Amino acid sequence: MNFAHDPSLPHSPPESAKPPPDGDGKMSACAPRRADVSASVSVFLIALPFALGIALATGAPLQAGLVAAAVGGLVAGSLGGSPLQVSGPAAGLTVITAELIQQYGWRTTCAITALAGLTQLALSALRTARSALAVSPAIVHGMLAGIGVTIALAQLHIVLGGSPESSAVANLEALPAQLASPGGADLMVGAVTVGALLLWPRMPGRLGGTLRRAVPAALAAVVLGTLLARVGGLRLEQADLPSWSSHTLPELPDGPVLGLLAAVLTVTLVASVESLLSAVAMDKLTAVRQRSGGPRVARADLDRELRGQGMANVVSGLLGGLPVAGGAVRSSANVAAGAVSRASTVLHGCWMVLAAGLLVGVIELIPLAALAALVMVVGIRMVNVGHIRSVARHREVIVYAATGVGVTLLGVLEGVGIGVAVAVGVALHRLTHTRIELERSADGTHQVRVRGQLTFLAVPRLSRVLGQIPERAVAIVELDGTFMDHAAYEALHDWRTAHVAQGGEGEIIGRSGQRIGKRERAHDCHPWQPWHNHACTAAGPPAASVPEGTDGPEHDQLLSGVRNFQRTTAPFMRRELARLADEGQRPSQLFLACADSRLVTSMITSSGPGDLFTVRNVGNLVPLPGTESADHSVAAAIEYAVDVLRVRTITVCGHSGCGAMYALHRSREKGPVEHPSSLERWLRHGRPSLDRVAAGTDVPRLDQRPTADVQEALALANVMQQLEHLARHDCVARRVADGTLALRGMYFHVGEAQAYVLESGGGTAEPPAGAPVFVAVRPEAEAAPQIIPG
Repeated sequence: MNFAHDPSLPHSPPESAKPPPDGDGKMSACAPRRADVSASVSVFLIALPFALGIALATGAPLQAGLVAAAVGGLVAGSLGGSPLQVSGPAAGLTVITAELIQQYGWRTTCAITALAGLTQLALSALRTARSALAVSPAIVHGMLAGIGVTIALAQLHIVLGGSPESSAVANLEALPAQLASPGGADLMVGAVTVGALLLWPRMPGRLGGTLRRAVPAALAAVVLGTLLARVGGLRLEQADLPSWSSHTLPELPDGPVLGLLAAVLTVTLVASVESLLSAVAMDKLTAVRQRSGGPRVARADLDRELRGQGMANVVSGLLGGLPVAGGAVRSSANVAAGAVSRASTVLHGCWMVLAAGLLVGVIELIPLAALAALVMVVGIRMVNVGHIRSVARHREVIVYAATGVGVTLLGVLEGVGIGVAVAVGVALHRLTHTRIELERSADGTHQVRVRGQLTFLAVPRLSRVLGQIPERAVAIVELDGTFMDHAAYEALHDWRTAHVAQGGEGEIIGRSGQRIGKRERAHDCHPWQPWHNHACTAAGPPAASVPEGTDGPEHDQLLSGVRNFQRTTAPFMRRELARLADEGQRPSQLFLACADSRLVTSMITSSGPGDLFTVRNVGNLVPLPGTESADHSVAAAIEYAVDVLRVRTITVCGHSGCGAMYALHRSREKGPVEHPSSLERWLRHGRPSLDRVAAGTDVPRLDQRPTADVQEALALANVMQQLEHLARHDCVARRVADGTLALRGMYFHVGEAQAYVLESGGGTAEPPAGAPVFVAVRPEAEAAPQIIPG
């Protein structure tokens, strides 16, 4: 919406913001959206070589990969709870399936797949999908890394012209001999395939960008490897797709019951966890796309997704296909290609059916070395650097490494078991190893820092340290852990009671500064909490000291607040304020805001002493140079901040419900005033903002909704106008020109507690291209997710 339009007119949301036709990401099969058709083709081109490569890596018939891909698209795509998730044969199940084929044969493996699907259906009926996400990410990522290493080692032998061994250890032992005598043709085709996979996404130029968008890297790599083999006349083993009339179907399992039961549970666990984690990742990807103006997609129903995956595994197993799971690689490609509903996933399954029937001759031209190289790169990428950094931040590298090594050397089930055991050991270690330190600050405050979980095992050491605190001393106990048992709580409570009874002051706080161990009372307040929400500032002074005609408690809230600061906040801030007093102020930001009492600048910027040089006035106005008349304070503050303090950023912040904007708007209706008041003379500096709104030129807007009223439109335009006034000041223009100063516009909606930042138009006096937009600031927790390869 443009501010020049009548704000009273109704507004329809943009087409991209409208919900899908049935609110669940579903589409009518007879009228799929154009975006879904193009996305389905892109996903199909990625999934086709991937399905063949996974089938090759497991030792199953190549048709089994096509069956699983088709069933994943048609069945899981139609019945699943994640509209944009694409299911099919997954790399995470490759090693498990290969072991089952070696141990029980292919037809029994198909039956195990169907039984695993029935188990998934039972688990979905019990609504246990969320509990699958309780598995530690370090174990999941370690399992995938171990599977990836196993896959890569096996496929490397095929790329080198040999045959893989039965285990990762055997493949590793045979690798030196294989490297000593590689097959030249296989190695050449594999090298071209790997090179294309790595370089295709990085092709420069306009032609390169067009090719990247039109042809996925996986398809391009397999095609180039196939062309090299055909054009060079290389004699290589090629893909073999026997007639569908001889396609094998499952048979009843034959083997030890416990072994078969373990196989079913292993396939169930890995397929379910991988699918559910991928569905959660797709929710985050679609949320990021929606914030960028994309369509709304319903969040995943995990129990329904587990039910869809179970039905897909039942059908795939009965039709002689590989186990099915949701794959983040294909799913993220589906989202990136612009899919808006589950129609893209279903159509991708349709294309797989057509390919299995019509492209058999083309598929049989593909060298096995090209497919092996494709799967090898996928396996290597499963050792994800981002995952390693994530587990390292949470100090769980040992869990990740133990799981990965265990899966590589012993197998998936054994490796996961080792990972769970190590994770439990790490948790117990953290629970029993607690560091307790005592420090004495310059002001005499004794601070006890407890690092780790506080249990009964640490109570003797805690009591010994607390006993070193002198009587009548001010003491603060800071707990940095996330758990405290009853014995530790009692020890801390008894110490504080005794310490206070002896004339001392004792406080127990958590990592964020909140008090621990006290019953919540009105006076347990935060620095930013309004006075009327707590009692620490409500007590009035003696009646004699209250001026006549004033409300005692109301009038003395300021002094009561100061007393509360001295009691609760000053002990924590004294050291930092002493440093600032000694070093002087060095703020990096000039923050120019309205004087409105509801706009708490330190709260909305999470800033503290020394961070912001703040200037506040009625309407957050910046008078143009030469128009300040008798008031030079704003210009003086700007000059001091820019030339003396050398701030790097100046922010002009407007807000909703601004009384100055209301008065400014009314002043135009009232017309000229013969004897203007001080407020009316000051508001003259905002008249260019009125003119901007009236002209409808370069009027800012919000990115998510139309403006509420004329006052909000004027407040947004006023921020833009004051930025232009700022740029007219000589000191500001000089610093902006040499690139050492940036200007920023900001708007705070008080009722929604939502901050918006001007996306364009700040930093120069030049008007932006198109209407400037205020973009909502989002928490870091909504950042783009990490996804699991597969």
